[in-house]
Amino acid sequence: MIRTGRRRALTRDKAHAHDRRTVDAFLEETIMDHPLYPDSSAEIARKRHELAPAPLEAFQNFSRAVFADGALPGVTKQLIAVAVAHTTQCPYCIRGHTKAALKAGASEQQIMEAIWVAAEMRAGGAYAHSALAIDTMQQVHEASHPA
Repeated sequence: MIRTGRRRALTRDKAHAHDRRTVDAFLEETIMDHPLYPDSSAEIARKRHELAPAPLEAFQNFSRAVFADGALPGVTKQLIAVAVAHTTQCPYCIRGHTKAALKAGASEQQIMEAIWVAAEMRAGGAYAHSALAIDTMQQVHEASHPA
């Protein structure tokens, strides 16, 4: 469901909308009926290449270099990528790197452990950043209760 603020912004952007029903119909036809994450396709790949071929080629070369066996074996790099993809919550990366990890020889158990490492790190980050909230609370308390 679209938040009210987003709906209002779209309403303002649709200056030629004759009434609220027109905007609602627009939203239903263009946003609400489409998946949040479209499937990756040959057409999308073609469009990416068409719009920016040089950066795409550079990125693909960079990616091949990063995931090549080196000080870390490729399977370990893919497990790291699976964990990071879960932390960044990129659905395309989750699918792609899970498949790549399996292809590189990772077991399902290794993939799940990598995901748990990501979960712990994300939770740990929230816990560690509580220092900011505690510091803010102390500052507010000290400001409202001077010595």
